Amino acid sequence: MSDNGSDSALPYGDLHTDILIVGAGPVGMTLLHALSESGKRVLIVDRKPRGAWVSDPRTLALSHGSRQVLERLHAWDNSAATPIREIHVSQAGGFGRTHINASDYELPALGYVMRYSDLAASLDVGIAQNTLIDHCEVADLAIEGDEIHANIDRHGRRLRIVARLVVHAEGSGTQSPDVKVRDYGQRALITDVTTEPTHGHRAWERFTPDGPLALLPNGRNYAVVLTAPQAKAEELAMLNDEAFLDLLRERFGARMRFVSTGPRASYPLALRVRTPLVRPRQVWIGNAAQTLHPVTGQGFNLGLRDAWELAEELHRRTDSGAPETLAAYAARRRVDRYGGAGFTDGIVRLFSNDISPLRYARGIGLLALDLAPPLRHFVARRMIWGARAWI
Repeated sequence: MSDNGSDSALPYGDLHTDILIVGAGPVGMTLLHALSESGKRVLIVDRKPRGAWVSDPRTLALSHGSRQVLERLHAWDNSAATPIREIHVSQAGGFGRTHINASDYELPALGYVMRYSDLAASLDVGIAQNTLIDHCEVADLAIEGDEIHANIDRHGRRLRIVARLVVHAEGSGTQSPDVKVRDYGQRALITDVTTEPTHGHRAWERFTPDGPLALLPNGRNYAVVLTAPQAKAEELAMLNDEAFLDLLRERFGARMRFVSTGPRASYPLALRVRTPLVRPRQVWIGNAAQTLHPVTGQGFNLGLRDAWELAEELHRRTDSGAPETLAAYAARRRVDRYGGAGFTDGIVRLFSNDISPLRYARGIGLLALDLAPPLRHFVARRMIWGARAWI
């Protein structure tokens, strides 16, 4: 519901719903769509105005498994997605490299790169005005019997929503004692670069002593995610364009020619995992449940699987917020959540240093991936479909 600042469309009494989703980002909207045929009443609320994502500059790496989910929800915009058909993985200053190809799995692509704004626009289509309330904050929550009451502040007016379940799909919740945080002391610099030749739908993951450096095909250009220690990242953010391109040339050698770069932005990196995942009449999904390092691009895909599996669980339950419902959901997500967090955290710890013995161990590991197809396929399927590797 977006009324450009007017509250005339909102009722003066309480709103009653089965499920209240807090956060209208892509994960929250995915859950809303996935519940559309459940027969349950669903409301979604968000702090920002509807459509605020239009100006969001971020790009997302979507696995082929995520495409399958979005296609089932009729929310996949193929024209806005750039396929990744091959991934080249190597390390700077050491031997070993591996290739992962979509053709090995009879897939059109291993994954896709899409603008956050394009994905949000696809998901926003079909969401009824009276299903989404924007410009609002959740002031407090209170359990009353088998209901949860949410007090919502909107333009100075208090609205109460009575639900069976509240789903938190907004933010990382770092202030909560339930969230365990591991600060990597790194920042990610993101930008776009133009190269010659063009990408040919190949992505690059290059491990350097400062941290991973990824080039992801995005339209005709590459989206760059460069990881560096905090102090060094601040210096890199201040480089002029030519100096930044020189840095990329140094990291990648003669593989391609870097022609131009766009504006750069940066953000801090940390692993955040919420435990427990559920509380009475509440559950957390997406970044509200876990935030991962961007290496291998697993974070958003994990959040999308959160939404899909929660919807599956809620479809077959009468009481959406019952303890047994939430316990079943938490149990079925355990392997994928902790597996994804451990997978990315292990890669960051193993590759973000320049210790000689580890450099050799990394080289042997990359070589083993290249020479042992079963091992390479295990890693690839983990990246594409998560722990369950569903098709």
